Amino acid sequence: MIEQDMRDRILAEPERLLEDRDVMAALIGANERAMGSNIVDLRGIAMERLGSRLDRLEDTHRTVIAAAYENLAGTNQVHRAILQMLDPLSFEDFLKTLATEVAATLRVDCIRLVLESVQNAEDPALRKLGDVLFVAEPGFVGEYLTNGRNIPLRPVTLRQTIPASDLLYGDRAGWIRSEALMKLDFGKGRLPGMLVMGAEDPHQFKPTHGTDLLVFFAGIFERTMRRWLS
Repeated sequence: MIEQDMRDRILAEPERLLEDRDVMAALIGANERAMGSNIVDLRGIAMERLGSRLDRLEDTHRTVIAAAYENLAGTNQVHRAILQMLDPLSFEDFLKTLATEVAATLRVDCIRLVLESVQNAEDPALRKLGDVLFVAEPGFVGEYLTNGRNIPLRPVTLRQTIPASDLLYGDRAGWIRSEALMKLDFGKGRLPGMLVMGAEDPHQFKPTHGTDLLVFFAGIFERTMRRWLS
């Protein structure tokens, strides 16, 4: 027998039982056992299937919410990095900010700006700009992005590092394992460039990841660079 106070509470608020999935499953199971093995209770089967569907929907719901929070966090990171990138008043400070504040905000271990140029990379004017700037011969960007293959150039490429990365990262090549490559268009009559973000985590940049935020960041970076180049 059910204690009187519990019985009174159930009768007063029967909907509370309906909202408790574990209690309802136990009651349906008890009902099936009471009916015996010769009777199939379709309500119990339907209840079980609905419960399974609800579990899947809840998992999907949690996954969608987690992805939304992750996207929001990524958007905020990119916005903060863009504001930091727009602060410097000289190209030298711009490169320093890129390597320090912007890299820290985006949580990457290395940032390199690749510029194609016919000018010698050993020129004193270029050397004083620090390790962030990598001056390459014309055609380097396309060759590096495609890894020598005959494939279309994408605005953003995410991948693990390749043997040619040693040249790009220099002393850091030993521990950079994945990279995000953003092709840069500086306008008519100018050679292309490339913004490179390197990470120690080999899974930080994977081809299956979305690139919308990086495409946006690269677009702002292109426009900023056009201002400096002019």
